[in-house]
Amino acid sequence: QVQLVASGGDSVQIGGSLRISCVASGLFSGCYCMAWFRQAPGREREGVAAITSDDATYYSDSVQGRFTISKDNAKNTLYLQMNSLKPEDSAMYYCAADLGLRCPPRGRLLQRGWPWTYWGQGTQVTVDS
Repeated sequence: QVQLVASGGDSVQIGGSLRISCVASGLFSGCYCMAWFRQAPGREREGVAAITSDDATYYSDSVQGRFTISKDNAKNTLYLQMNSLKPEDSAMYYCAADLGLRCPPRGRLLQRGWPWTYWGQGTQVTVDS
């Protein structure tokens, strides 16, 4: 059974940096894709960044150039390095994962509402204005 546990959320000042993590258990190395989504109060969940099994990365326009997604296969951990944080980055951040053929097409990795199979519980990021 796959389980995702997100952590590292915190309150930071505008312009600050933060790295959040997602530890995945039950995922066999290789053929999976992972992503970060976020949801602010009163707003829909939106895709932030995604990484494929061959380490291709994808970002939403709102975080391109400021956020970096990466994974450490040896530690089964997904990361999101967030720099130059803005108040609009405040949200609950969720990690998602899927296996092999269930991965979304690359053009849909960040699509709202895509039915990822596995989700973490979320970690709160607050950027103080």
